[in-house]
Formats: sequence, C-alpha cells, structure tokens
Amino acid sequence: MEGEGEEQTSIWNKETVPKVMKIVSTRLAQRDLISLLLLSPWIHRTLISYPSLWLSIDLREMNNAGDRLIAALSLPRYQHVKQISLEFAQDIDDDHLEVIKSKCLGSLQDLESLNLNGCQKISDKGIEAITSCCLKLKVFSIYWNVRAADEGVKHLVKNCKYIVDLNFSGCKHLSDKSLQLVADNYPELESLNLTRCVKMTDSGLQQVFVKCSFLQSLNLYALSSFTDEAYKKISVLSHLKFLDLCGAQNLSDDGLSCIAKCKKLVSLNLTCLFGIVGVTDKCLEALSKSCANTMTTLDVNGCIGIKRRSRDDLLKLFPYLRCFKVHS
Repeated sequence: MEGEGEEQTSIWNKETVPKVMKIVSTRLAQRDLISLLLLSPWIHRTLISYPSLWLSIDLREMNNAGDRLIAALSLPRYQHVKQISLEFAQDIDDDHLEVIKSKCLGSLQDLESLNLNGCQKISDKGIEAITSCCLKLKVFSIYWNVRAADEGVKHLVKNCKYIVDLNFSGCKHLSDKSLQLVADNYPELESLNLTRCVKMTDSGLQQVFVKCSFLQSLNLYALSSFTDEAYKKISVLSHLKFLDLCGAQNLSDDGLSCIAKCKKLVSLNLTCLFGIVGVTDKCLEALSKSCANTMTTLDVNGCIGIKRRSRDDLLKLFPYLRCFKVHS
C-alpha cells in the first residue's frame, strides 16, 4: 500500500502538477510569470518548456527598458515572440534598437505587434532599425511620438508589408506624405488613428479613402483642419464601423451626408467642446436611413445645430443606440 501511495504521488508530481501550472500560468501577467521562474529550478524548467507562454514581452512603463529588451531577446525562450509592448517605457532610444538589429535580428522574425507609444527618444532612425527586423509586423503603434516624421513612415512601409493596424496619434510632424505612403502600400489596412496629426489635409485623407477600402476603424479626433471636401469619397469605405470626428469644427451636413453612405457604421463621435455649427437634424435623418439598424454609439454633444438630440429623439432615429457619450 505504501509503495502504491508513493507511485501515485510520483505520477501526480510528474504529470498533474505541470498541467496545472500551465493552466494557471496562462492567466498570469508576464511579470508574475517571470517571478515564478525564480522559485525553483523545477518550476523554471517546467514553465520554459511551454513556448506559448513566451510569445509576448511586456515592458510597459518600466525603467531601463532598452537594456531589458535586448536581454530578453537574447534568451532562447523569446525566439518566436509575437508581441512587444514598450508603452511609456523609460530609457529606450535609437541606439538600443540599432543593437537589436545587429544582435537579435532572428528573435523578431515572427513579431506581429509592436507598441512604441510614448517612447519619446525613438526617432526615424530607430523606426528604420526595428522595422527592418520584423517583416511580419501587422500592428504598429507610435502614439505621442513627437520625433517621428515622414521618413520614419517611409522606412515602415518599405520593411513591413502586412500592416493592418496603425496608430499615429499625436505624431504632429507627419504630413500628407505619410498618408500617401500608407495609401499606396497598405490597401488592406483595417484600423488607422490620426488623432492630432495636425499637418494632414483633405487631399491626403482622400488618398486613404480611395486606396484603403477595407478600413473598419478611423480615428480623426481633434482634427479641425479637415473639411467636407475630405469626406466626399468616404463612401468607398464599405466596411467602416467606427469613426471618431470629435472636434471636426468644419464638418457640415454636406460632409455628414457623405459619411451616411457608410452603411455599416456602428459608432460615430461628433462631439465638440467648441461646437459643430454646420451639422443639423437634416443630416441625422440621412444617417438614420442607412445606419439605423447598425448604430449602437452616437455622440452629438456639442453639435449645436442639432436641436433634436435628447436620448429619446436619438432613439427614434437609431433604435439600437446604447452609448450616447464617447469622451468624458
């Protein structure tokens, strides 16, 4: 009996415990997972044996992020990493990305998502270095990068051919040249965020509409420079579901009537702190004719030209509305 008990315990340790650890580990944050590695050599070996646990590197808001990233990419367990987040990480610059290009090139061959949001020390030079390593990249985000310019986007489109999700929010030096590059190289783009890209104009945006017909999400938050002229060709975006025009002070019924032709719209934000004068009840009626059965989010706060904008009024036009305020 004693021998049987020892045998069962051995089976439990060898088979059941590793299975339980794998299930639990998939639910842990990566930083907690790394802490587990330090508990014992056995736990270390067990966790390392599961490749699926090491497909992402999360260095968000961490200090010494550049050195940490280089060290991580030098480890065998990260040889097939698919996602890297450096959002608001500290101490990472172009030099770190140049080192990665020269020493860790093979580790990024499967990378699909790269988040460089708030990494203010990275310029076009760094973008060139890192994008040359990840040819399978699909998602690229550089929110609030005031050093990135059109040259960086040129490197991006040259190196990464499969991008479907781009976030340029706050990149104030990007111009219509960047939009042209995006339009010419990413016909299957699905999501584009141009928040506060103040150098962009109607003609640049129209290029995106004409050539990126698979767009599903478009964020034009805080861009008062775009006029009705920009939206004349938006109807070709037959897959568009999410459109943020918060702050579009030059938008009028003419522009919104063109937007109304996007029949799959689910979310539309028209709010404006200073008021959108040109949008009236007339355009909402046109929007209702095409999007009444799809629209679940509509924010018209600040559209002072719309008189019938109470919750009840909007529900008469869009019966499936669930959200009436996008930005608090």
